[in-house]
Amino acid sequence: MSDDRMADNLGLVAHAKEDVRVEALPEPVPAADEAVVEIAFGGICGSDLHYWLHGAAGQSILREPMLLGHEIVGTVLEPAADGTGPAAGTRVAVHPATPIDDGSAPFPADRPNLSPAGTYLGSAARMPHTAGAFARRVALPARMLRPLPAGLDLRLASLAEPAAVAWHGVGQAGDVEGQRVLVIGTGPIGALAIAVARRHGAAEVVATDLHEHPRALAERLGARAMDARDAEGIAALHADVVIESSGTVPGLAAAISGARRGGTVVMLGLQRAGEIAVPMASAITRELTLVGSFRFNDEIDDVLEALADGSLDAAPVISHELPIERGLDALELARDASVSSKVLLTFGEHEGVDA
Repeated sequence: MSDDRMADNLGLVAHAKEDVRVEALPEPVPAADEAVVEIAFGGICGSDLHYWLHGAAGQSILREPMLLGHEIVGTVLEPAADGTGPAAGTRVAVHPATPIDDGSAPFPADRPNLSPAGTYLGSAARMPHTAGAFARRVALPARMLRPLPAGLDLRLASLAEPAAVAWHGVGQAGDVEGQRVLVIGTGPIGALAIAVARRHGAAEVVATDLHEHPRALAERLGARAMDARDAEGIAALHADVVIESSGTVPGLAAAISGARRGGTVVMLGLQRAGEIAVPMASAITRELTLVGSFRFNDEIDDVLEALADGSLDAAPVISHELPIERGLDALELARDASVSSKVLLTFGEHEGVDA
């Protein structure tokens, strides 16, 4: 075993609100249908930040220590004993969802992302919690593993999971080819929505944000950037499709304002639980289509191919890389949208870069 593999199996574990620790974990003991994966990169998601800052992500409340992380890529060390899944040495991305139909509520068979009892890596929605994969070595169900296309490196592939969220969200609007697309909020998901919309042939993409850093990123991705406080300018856009990715009440109001009559607003950013104020009269009288978007299904496969062939220009979304030993610094960096976009944790021999 290499020196790197003999190193402590460090992981990022949430214990409670404002209590996340870098800890040495036991070596994974896989079930027959699980492979042991050596994690290379892990992207910090908004849900990871919520567990750290609030001890909860929406209605998923942390009630026991939980390994964070679901945006992960790596290399198979030990294949599943039952013969399923990729062989040792295969570089893989991970689809972190497990659809479960427990009969509690019906959902379309072709939309397993809507299964009410489904689980997700790094989620406290259920007890026991579903452990994430921010560790040097983890055991994962072989069915979750997606071999990387030839030529796609692990660093870029680390964007596959959040890009699949954006791909699904843009897809909820239908065909965007030749249309004007407005993206509200240029955090990592909004930035990836810009890249996806351009990949799908949008004639123009306009993006808004409060901060200069994400607006500059939007322009690097080929969008026209606007200050999110420019209410008059946003209302004058008359966008065919609006992707609301901020998950804020003002963002949703801006999305409705920026849509043309008869246009479509995709609610990609998750709003807070409970009632919120929405300008529904405008949505009704302008006959807007409001559609939700939650996670994704098999879009991750399309994303991997698009990243590999270069048609999805997403690399600029990665802003920083820090080693797992600096996991708390990475969280601090990721929470500050004025200076960062997608912050990656590195787990192996990859050197972290404060870009």
